[in-house]
Amino acid sequence: MSAEILINVAPRETRAALLEGGVLQEVFVERTSRRGLVGNIYKGRITRVLPGMQAAFIEVGLARSAFLHVNDIVSTDARFDAQSVAAVGVSGGPSGLPLPSSEESVDIRRLINPGADIVVQVVKDPMGAKGARLTTFISLPSRYLVFMPRGRGIGISSRIEDEAERQRLREVMQALVGEGHSGGYIVRTAAEGVDASLLSTDCGYLGRLWSHVQERGLRASPGELVHEDLPLALRVLRDELCRGVERVLVDDADELARMQQFVQDFVPTHALRLEAYGGLR
Repeated sequence: MSAEILINVAPRETRAALLEGGVLQEVFVERTSRRGLVGNIYKGRITRVLPGMQAAFIEVGLARSAFLHVNDIVSTDARFDAQSVAAVGVSGGPSGLPLPSSEESVDIRRLINPGADIVVQVVKDPMGAKGARLTTFISLPSRYLVFMPRGRGIGISSRIEDEAERQRLREVMQALVGEGHSGGYIVRTAAEGVDASLLSTDCGYLGRLWSHVQERGLRASPGELVHEDLPLALRVLRDELCRGVERVLVDDADELARMQQFVQDFVPTHALRLEAYGGLR
């Protein structure tokens, strides 16, 4: 059954509707004022290291310097087990996870130095007088997977309880990523029961996205945004392409251009029509 997405962009909110066979299936709404920074990746510069707090302040181009605790710093050779991360959740960074033995009780001054550049991801929005909280444990989500460049192995969401399904998903992912692959994957709850081809599509998307982040991170100056967590229009586009979406109609010229660039960068082989409709702004 053919499917299409309608995107309406207003000053205060963006609305998206998914239609299948001309019948409305889902509606998504995102208010502009409620978009946070969590998930954004920045090229930062370390401005202060505080040994007493085992923390550092990082300039990432926001109104206030951001905060990075030693427990949220992952050294170059450290790797976290994907199943351990899946059990506690990836949204808060590595804090609360059992650190690799080489990372235990490491003084922050052995890991970072003032004046150095560092690529970080926001795990908590600024609040009041407090700046954003950061991690170096980068995670990139798609509809069915989360990719962790500093992870290892394959973890299955603890909400998928059927053991046969957990084993199927693990075998599918092992076949997709192969032996000795770099990074770790978490299979999200939404992947339960989905076809291997959809997981393959997500793997390809995440691989291209991580390459893009790495390239931007090398070129960016300190204080620059390297990767922004996807806004509603791009998030819906990413998540719904696997449902046979053939056409996307957008009423905003800037949003249309962003979607065209997104498709070109991350899903170039998908036969998708992106079109303007109505009074294009």
